[in-house]
Amino acid sequence: MFRPKLPTMPQPTGMATPLTVVEPTSITPGTPAPPPAPAPAAPAPARPTVQVTPGTALALVGGGTAVVLVVGAVLVSMLLAVTVTGVSVALVAVVLRLLVNDMHKGR
Repeated sequence: MFRPKLPTMPQPTGMATPLTVVEPTSITPGTPAPPPAPAPAAPAPARPTVQVTPGTALALVGGGTAVVLVVGAVLVSMLLAVTVTGVSVALVAVVLRLLVNDMHKGR
């Protein structure tokens, strides 16, 4: 059940073309190509390469951690703001419903 079923190659049908024999041709040497001109040396980079030392690696990790904490705090505060707004809207809806029901009863 779990073994793959490999497809079989279909046999050719109809007339197959016979194999043709290719005769090798002789190669005549030509004139040698002139050697290519040497490439100019690569220009020096305009800015130096950045080398990461243990101190800079630690600073990068600390900075990344600070960014993650700040973004997390912002997201949590936004979620809290949405929750407080939802609860206050629900309380206002309950109070308004009670007021409307009192008005219909004529009290």
